[in-house]
Amino acid sequence: MISTETAPSPLPSADDDPTGSQAAAPRQLADWTAEEWLKAQLFDSTPMGLCVMQHGRPLFINRHMARTLGGDDSDCNAAAPDLEQRWPDLWPQLQHIGGETRVVHCKRADGSLLVGRAYTRSLDKLMGGTEVVTLVDDTRREGPGFSATWRARMLEQAETIGRSGSAEIDMATGKMVASKGLHQLLGTPFSPQPRRGASFLRWVPAGERGYVAAIWQGAITDEPFEFQHRLVAQDGTRMEVLQRGMVEADAAGRLHGYLIVQDITAQRQAEQRIQQLAHQDEVTGLSNRTFLLDQIDAAVNNARWDPGTFLVLSVQVDKVDQLKQAMGYGAGDSMARAVAERLTALAEPGDVVARIDGGEFAIMVSPQSSRLDATGHIHARAVVQALSHAERVGASEIVPSACVGVARFPQDAETAGDLLEAAQMARMRIDAQGEQVAVFTPETRAMALRRLAIESGLRHAAERGELTLSYQLQADLGSGEVIGAQAMLEWTSAELGPVPFKEFMPVALQSGLVVSLGDWKRNALCAQLQSWEQTKVRVPRMSTRISTLELQQHDVFEKMRHTMKQYGLSPQRLGVEISERALVDGGDGLAPTLTQLKALGVEITLGDFGANFTNLALLRSLPVDVIKVDRSCVPDVTAAVGAVSLTRAIINMGHSLQMQVMAEGVETTGQLTLLIASGCDRMQGPVLASPVDGETFIQMLSQRKRLPDSMLSRRRERTLLLVDDEPSIVSSLKRLFRRDGYRIVTASGGAEGLQRMTEYEVDVVLSDQRMPGMTGVEFLRRAKDLYPDTVRLVLSGYTELQSITDAVNEGAIYRFLTKPWDDERLLEHVREAFAHKEMADENKRLATEVVTASEALTRANERLEQVLGNQQRQIDLEAARANTARDLLDALPVALLGVDSHGTIVLTNLELQRVLGADTPMLGESAAQALGRDYETLSAAAGMSGGQPARMVTLSLRGRSWQAWVRALDHAASRGLVLTLIHNVSQQAQS
Repeated sequence: MISTETAPSPLPSADDDPTGSQAAAPRQLADWTAEEWLKAQLFDSTPMGLCVMQHGRPLFINRHMARTLGGDDSDCNAAAPDLEQRWPDLWPQLQHIGGETRVVHCKRADGSLLVGRAYTRSLDKLMGGTEVVTLVDDTRREGPGFSATWRARMLEQAETIGRSGSAEIDMATGKMVASKGLHQLLGTPFSPQPRRGASFLRWVPAGERGYVAAIWQGAITDEPFEFQHRLVAQDGTRMEVLQRGMVEADAAGRLHGYLIVQDITAQRQAEQRIQQLAHQDEVTGLSNRTFLLDQIDAAVNNARWDPGTFLVLSVQVDKVDQLKQAMGYGAGDSMARAVAERLTALAEPGDVVARIDGGEFAIMVSPQSSRLDATGHIHARAVVQALSHAERVGASEIVPSACVGVARFPQDAETAGDLLEAAQMARMRIDAQGEQVAVFTPETRAMALRRLAIESGLRHAAERGELTLSYQLQADLGSGEVIGAQAMLEWTSAELGPVPFKEFMPVALQSGLVVSLGDWKRNALCAQLQSWEQTKVRVPRMSTRISTLELQQHDVFEKMRHTMKQYGLSPQRLGVEISERALVDGGDGLAPTLTQLKALGVEITLGDFGANFTNLALLRSLPVDVIKVDRSCVPDVTAAVGAVSLTRAIINMGHSLQMQVMAEGVETTGQLTLLIASGCDRMQGPVLASPVDGETFIQMLSQRKRLPDSMLSRRRERTLLLVDDEPSIVSSLKRLFRRDGYRIVTASGGAEGLQRMTEYEVDVVLSDQRMPGMTGVEFLRRAKDLYPDTVRLVLSGYTELQSITDAVNEGAIYRFLTKPWDDERLLEHVREAFAHKEMADENKRLATEVVTASEALTRANERLEQVLGNQQRQIDLEAARANTARDLLDALPVALLGVDSHGTIVLTNLELQRVLGADTPMLGESAAQALGRDYETLSAAAGMSGGQPARMVTLSLRGRSWQAWVRALDHAASRGLVLTLIHNVSQQAQS
């Protein structure tokens, strides 16, 4: 306590302000002498913590606040820097509190935590920026209260976030207190009042109430339990919930139950969706591969206890993937759903229908159904039949069509994966067999393994140097000369040995390796052609086959052009062959690509023609130069009549489209003869040369390999073919017809007669009717189809009226003669037949000449139209130039006059007309009449110029003096002259 003697004077009040103004500047605290007295009497004795702060810094604190902060009485006299250092985390919390209450936290001097409430009162009017802070210790009261509030809030938030609720049940009275979360879950208003626990069961569906009650009744004390059931909220919403509970006893031995209910509806739906996606195809709703394998595996396990057999079918529907590529995923999915519906309709109880991927489906046939179909053909044929009917996709009707492979348990495999693979292997073999159903055999697995080995080897064949090229010659059937060759790819694998082209190419097409193989082939061929060209070896046009997949690449044209440029090859040295199937599968980019290649100079050949199906409308619009007839359409003399007619129709169609026709795979002279007779243009096949390596190919070219002349043309003689199985009759007929000078060829039967017709150009055929193996009418029908220009007669003692009449009506027989014959009458009939043949040949020759002349005339007309068109364009250009020149001359400010060698004015301009006072141009008038005697002077001056710079002449026109610059055309005045008139200003001035 400070003594009164030393006590400072009392603090001044507002009334002591000498100015009487409340706004006077506040005095500094250091100037007040009563500070220590007031602090001791008032500040330190206050029973709560006080602190005076100025501008956010503590000036001093009282004893109660020092003790509250864990300090001692000495701290109340500490300086401001010491206070800031002692409790640094407190003072920032006491700033800018304003009129509110703030909860502050501070670490005491002993390290414990202080929780307090702070209030402030401003002393700004008394001392600028000063305030008194009151701090109340709430540590004991705030700790438990804060903890309980926080826990309640956290529980409420946790229940809301987790869509859960909780409750406590008094097991003795059955009363239950539910949390807000449980009320919110059930959609009922919250009430803290206890309720009967049985009331909770009314939210449980009636069928599950007993289940829920039984679990609680059987609960063991202090043992947690959980189970799932359903709840129905107040608004009727059904929920799947997970309930966890436990029963415990309190200190008095009373039992209490605690439960937590969590809504797991979304979780269960997600699990079901995951389960559905894991076992079902999303597009069709069928089972997927995983579920199918599980079912097959279950059937295999059942078969171990109950021996039996069942089937697995692998179904491939290519139209699904084709529609995706052609019309988009929607069309492909629509077809997949249609296939799924048909397969599901076929399935019997116990069968499993699944979609593996894309257009691949599978069916597991139950053991009960499989007992009636040991091989699987019945079920497979049923699938093929079900998918043979058209399905409407958009505006089109498309037949799905399917290939089915069958595997049997346990004969073919004993595990689920192996069974499905066996069915797939069987199906993959169908392409080679041309069937729609195939059953797995041990050879199928070997073929599948070899197919995999081929694909693996092809991937590295180029880098290992296993690929080579072979070459097969192509000849012209008119001259027999070699006009081209085809480059073919060959593969000799280090592991597999020589692999035939027909075996590895389908694998390359299916795996996509054909693109890289095509790149290698193109580069190797161009490099070889460049090498031959550098060694001065002349090689005909070389064609190379391009697959449909290569044609679908956007850069196929650029690759071809770049490769030819890289090796310095002319486009006329190369040809491109595409397959007939490319017309359908090539897409919209086929026509532009072929057009670009054609414009470059590459010959386009359409191969495999007649083997599959052809879009004739598209063929007509494509720039195809050559049609290559497939070897299946190249007939022999023993071929059916329809086959020969088909080949002839293809050749005629190609010619009508202005295309060359080439036959592929010609193996016999009989085939060659028929092709020549049908008007085929080119051929390729073993009858000329088989595929050979590059060295042998060059040797063939150096030896001028060609078709023998005997195959191409035979010496033209009047040839009579006698066909009879009796040698005596043949001898008699030979003696009879020898006198007329015919070349006589004989045969003892129809087949031999057809063979003779391939060797000789026969004019007239005289055949017996009754012969072994083939009757005369049958033989002559065949001869008519193969060689329609021949004249055919029957000489027979047997009159089968109906067959003879039909043959005559069909035109197969020209005349029917009977045995025995009269020599003179028979000679006369044969002479008439030859005359008829010669007349027909002459008519044919004339018709050919007319067609040739017409074609030549058409080409000449086209060239003439082109020349006339060019001339007209040139005339139009010259007229435009003349008009432009005329406009320029008229625009000149000088008078111009042109005179030709005959003295006729051929050039004037508007300025000349103005000078001469002419109303109209003087073109065509005589220069002598227009210029008078001055024309002679001008002509003389032009003659004197002699091609030198123009000479100036002074002359008078229309009473005025002019300077005329005169120059001869083409160095001679006799060719004409050009006159430029300029008004003589100086002469006029002197006058």
